[in-house]
Amino acid sequence: MDMMAMVSSLLAMKAAGTQSQIAATIVKSNADTEKSTVLTLLGAGGPSLANVGAGIGGNLDIAA
Repeated sequence: MDMMAMVSSLLAMKAAGTQSQIAATIVKSNADTEKSTVLTLLGAGGPSLANVGAGIGGNLDIAA
């Protein structure tokens, strides 16, 4: 293998490694976002309705 082919090969491997790191970061970010969305929808960690008046937060009209 000549010198230029070896340099090209090393640069390609470095680029592939960088792409893998970026992909892993994006996947983790997406997973964190999905987790946050699910927790929000389930009401976990959100404001409590324990100290509001009767009937508040009981019904939600989603037909609109």
